[in-house]
Amino acid sequence: MKLTALGLSLAIAMGAGWGVAYAADDTIKIGIVQPMTGPSTQYGDQIQAGALTAIDAINAKGGVNNRQLEAVLIDDACEPKQAVASANRVMTAGANFAVAHACSGTAVPAVNIYEQEGIVAITPGATSPAVTDTIKPHYFFRTIGRDDQQGPFAAAYILEQIKPASIAILHDKQTYGSGVANQVRDALTKGGANIIFYEGINVGDTDYSAVITKLRSMNPDLIYFGGYHAELGLLLRQAREQGVTTQFMGPEGVANQDLVAIAGDAVEGLLVTLPADFAKMDSNKQVMEEFKTYGRSPDGAFTFPAYAAVQIIADTLTAVGDDAAKGADHMHGNNFETAIGNVAYDDKGDLKHFEFSVYKWDKEKGFSEVN
Repeated sequence: MKLTALGLSLAIAMGAGWGVAYAADDTIKIGIVQPMTGPSTQYGDQIQAGALTAIDAINAKGGVNNRQLEAVLIDDACEPKQAVASANRVMTAGANFAVAHACSGTAVPAVNIYEQEGIVAITPGATSPAVTDTIKPHYFFRTIGRDDQQGPFAAAYILEQIKPASIAILHDKQTYGSGVANQVRDALTKGGANIIFYEGINVGDTDYSAVITKLRSMNPDLIYFGGYHAELGLLLRQAREQGVTTQFMGPEGVANQDLVAIAGDAVEGLLVTLPADFAKMDSNKQVMEEFKTYGRSPDGAFTFPAYAAVQIIADTLTAVGDDAAKGADHMHGNNFETAIGNVAYDDKGDLKHFEFSVYKWDKEKGFSEVN
């Protein structure tokens, strides 16, 4: 009787296991890999808002090929040391597709995993050319422009609108920050700008008085910073405290509401390059309604790119099923109508076109587009 009971228990357990497997097979898993912990969680919140809203909207209409999409949330903390582990978790979760990574420093090492394992991944946030130039991937794509698109755009604005007599450039020595700063520097140099200072600062430092003293003595008309909000916040606050009133400008990596908590009133007037305001597109009226329906904010540089990434994945699944190899081929060979407009890819998975804009930061009202 004990043996019979044991056999029955095993049968029930195995049956329950098969039931779980069957339920899991009835969904199409999509890895959502983004910072859920650490100082860059706001970027992860934006990616989640966009990706989850798109998934909810698609599922409400019946899913894809009569199957529901299932989000698998994975934390990479925007930390390069966690890049490989987070990418591997996409594979172990059974997902062949992913919306993956806000930060370039995390995306660069993770790309190798997606290529080796044959997982289609789309980043809505990593802008460094190194992400796709290093190994020229077949499975990795973007729904955001590269630094060598953003940098020249920022430089053109500086040259044509600000017209500074002298420019200082700072960066955080990291993959993303130094990369975008280099692109701005090179484009400004090509345009004949007078760059009088170019230097890196250390991430994590709390006192930037030494570099600010140098800037104050040079008195440039514009200071461009390549990096993230934490360092820029300290630079802005300490520069203003030391009497530096120079106009500051930075890339989308500084566009974090926590910047206000660090910089205080010094954030006023900061210029930032960001993706265009896709919420204003007539074609996105329904998308905006979906954000209301599911109680999520459409704000943020990476929100609409994340929504678009899910749209592309869903369109690909509809066309060729959930085989990642067929999916990658399909994405390279087709255009997609998305929340960020028409998307077309080159042979490295980079966007052939992406629209940036310049915004000015008002401490009370937030960003307003100025071009």
